[in-house]
Amino acid sequence: MNNEVEHIDKEPDSNPAMPANFIETIINEDLKTGKYGNRVHTRFPPEPNGYLHIGHAKSICLNFGLALKYGGKCNLRFDDTNPTKEDVEYVDSIQEDVKWLGFDWEDRKFYASDYFEKIYELTVELIKKGKAFVCDLSAEETRQYRGTLTEPGKESPYRNRSVEENLELFEKMRAGEFAEGARVLRAKIDMSSPNLNMRDPVLYRIVRTRHHRTGDNWCIYPMYDYAHPISDSLEGVTHSICTLEFEDHRPLYDWTLANLGIYQCQQIEFARLNLTNTIMSKRYLRRLVEEGYVSGWDDPRMPTISGLRRRGYTPESIRDFCDRIGVAKSNSTVDVALLEHCIREDLNTNAPRVMAVLKPLKLIIDNYPAGQVEELVTENNPENPDMGSRTIPFSRELYIEQDDFMENPPKKYFRLTPGAEVRLKNAYLVKCEHVVKSEETGEILEVHCTYDPDTKSGSGTVSRKVKGVLHWVSAAHAAPAEVRLYDYLLLNNQDQEDEEKEVKDFVDTLNVNSIEVLKNCMVEPSIKNSRPGSRFQFLRNGYFVVDRDSGADMPVFNRIVSLKDSWAKIEKK
Repeated sequence: MNNEVEHIDKEPDSNPAMPANFIETIINEDLKTGKYGNRVHTRFPPEPNGYLHIGHAKSICLNFGLALKYGGKCNLRFDDTNPTKEDVEYVDSIQEDVKWLGFDWEDRKFYASDYFEKIYELTVELIKKGKAFVCDLSAEETRQYRGTLTEPGKESPYRNRSVEENLELFEKMRAGEFAEGARVLRAKIDMSSPNLNMRDPVLYRIVRTRHHRTGDNWCIYPMYDYAHPISDSLEGVTHSICTLEFEDHRPLYDWTLANLGIYQCQQIEFARLNLTNTIMSKRYLRRLVEEGYVSGWDDPRMPTISGLRRRGYTPESIRDFCDRIGVAKSNSTVDVALLEHCIREDLNTNAPRVMAVLKPLKLIIDNYPAGQVEELVTENNPENPDMGSRTIPFSRELYIEQDDFMENPPKKYFRLTPGAEVRLKNAYLVKCEHVVKSEETGEILEVHCTYDPDTKSGSGTVSRKVKGVLHWVSAAHAAPAEVRLYDYLLLNNQDQEDEEKEVKDFVDTLNVNSIEVLKNCMVEPSIKNSRPGSRFQFLRNGYFVVDRDSGADMPVFNRIVSLKDSWAKIEKK
C-alpha cells in the first residue's frame, strides 16, 4: 500500500485521482459533483467482540488507504452495542493491530457508546413521527410473524399503539422497568417488503449486562444496523464502506438517516476476503480459542492479525497482499499461496540467512585437526549486499540434517552417502568414509568423513564440482533451540461460512497435525540471543521468527513459511 498522500486539487474535476477500483470511481464522481464538498471521510468500525483477522486487514487497508490517497480522514470507531460479547481486551488488541499495520487514526477514536444519549434522543423523535413502536412479541413470535422470502410477514398486534403509549413504554424500557427480552422497539416500515431487513426491524432491545464503558447506565441498547448509520452521520463520514453481506441492509441504513432527518452518508459494499485453508468466521475462531483447539487468539496458526504477527508476517507483506487482491463487487476465494508469496518476497531481501539444523545428525571430520576452530566469513543476504557479512565457527565435529544422509539412497539423491562427496556450505568438500550405529536399534549416530583442505569456499584452489551442498553448525558452538513447524488449520477448502452446515463439520475439517514441535534443534551461535520478532531464513528450511516464548538458554523459533513458492509457479503459468 502506498502511504504517500495524494492531495486533491480544489477543483476536483480538473485532475481526479486515477481510480484503482469501483469504490474510487464512486469517490471520484462524488468529488466531481461536489456531493460532499471536497471531502473524503471513511471509518473502520470493528465490533470489540474478538480479535481482528486477515479479512479485517483488507478493510483496514482499504478505509485508511482511501483516506491517505485522497488527503482525507479515517476514523476508528468501536461499534460497542452488544455488551454481552464485548471486552476491553478486544478494544486494546484492535488498536494494536491497526497501528502495527501502519495506520493512524490520529485524534479520531470513537465509540458507538459515545452517542448512546444522542441516539436515544433521535429515537424519541422517530417515535413522535409515528415511525417506531414498542413491541411485546417474544423473539420466537417475532420470527413467526416475519414471514419468509416467498411469503410476506404479518404486522405485530402492537404496531398501532399510540405515539403517547410508545413514548411512555420506551421511557420505561430505559428506566429498567421491564425484564430482559420482554419488549423491543421496532421500526414501522413494511411487513410485506421483499427485503426481510425492512420488515419492521428491531431498533432497541433490553440487555441487562454491564457495558465495558458505560457500566450500568444503560439497560437498553441500539441494534448494530441502527446505531451504525447514526454514528456515521454524527461523525460526518462520506463513504461508509462495508462488506457485501451488508448490501441487503443498505435500504435500512438509508431509511434510518432519511427518517431521522440527519446528514446522510453513503454506504458502499465490497466483497469480503475468503482464503483457502483458512477459517474466516469470527464465531468459529472464538470457538477454537474457548475450546482449546489453539493456544489463544495469537496462536501462530490463527488467521488473526495478532496470530500472523506472532507467526512472523510483516505489516508490509500484509499490506502488499491486500493491495494485490484488490477490491471487487462479487465474492471469490483467494489462494492462501498468494499471502505466503507476499511474505517470501518481503523476507527474501530483508531477512538474514543463517544455518540451523532441525533434526541433528553428528558429522565428524576425522582428518580435521582436533581442537581447531576456523572463523568462516559468509554474507548475511546475497539478495541485499548492504546487510553485510558475519563469521561462523567451523570445527571437527558438526551437525547436519538427518535427511541429508542416506546409506541406500534412491536415484538423483545428491546429498551425502557412503563414498560420496558433498560441499559443506561456505566451508570444504567432505567425503563419507563410514558410519557409527546404535547396537540396539541400528540408528545412525555418527557420520565420519574426511575433508580436502584445498577446497575451502572462496579459495579458488580446487575447481572440481559436486552437486550436493549441505548446511551445518559446529557442534561445540551451536545453540540448542526449539522450532515449531506450522501447517494449515483446515485440511480442505470447505466454506466455513455456510450456516447450514453442522458445527461438527467445522471441527472435523481441523488438521490434527497443524503443529510439529522440534525440541532438539541446533542453530548457529549468532542468533542464540535474538530478540522476539527477529526474522531469519534458515538455509534450505524456510523463514523463521523468534517467538515470545524464548528463554535465555532456549530460543524458540516459529516457521513463518517454507521456501517453496507455489504461487510463483502459478503466476508463471
